[in-house]
Amino acid sequence: MCQARGVAARALSAESLGAWLLKARGDEPETQAHVRSAFAHVETRCVRPSYRTDLVVAGQPALLWVSGKAPGLPSGIYAHGRTTGVAEGGVIPVELAPLTPPLLRSELLGHPVLGGMEVLRMPAGSNPSYVTREQLVELSQLCPDLDA
Repeated sequence: MCQARGVAARALSAESLGAWLLKARGDEPETQAHVRSAFAHVETRCVRPSYRTDLVVAGQPALLWVSGKAPGLPSGIYAHGRTTGVAEGGVIPVELAPLTPPLLRSELLGHPVLGGMEVLRMPAGSNPSYVTREQLVELSQLCPDLDA
């Protein structure tokens, strides 16, 4: 089926969503403080409003991806949790807990399923990013705390 001119294909639907992948920069002092505090005071994450944020509802799985090359904070998934409400004004309400140890980018790159994660294919892509249902199952195999 052809698409209307000017309408981009949407990579994500409510049916294909496994978890939201929210991004944070590892070189930001705020991100470093959140990691040190085990995400104790994290209640929201800022994102770019898009059709994706219209799909956010309470209770969806959420993961926190820390990007960059900050010393002692290599790129990877550092926290997991759930959305606690709908996205409004570029903010997603969440509750997060640390993944110990984090799932590092270097561990995910060569994996036959996880190597295709959007954040690995397009690191500068959308925030929020996402993982598919299949990818969430694979992540939970590596880290039972995720409990897909």
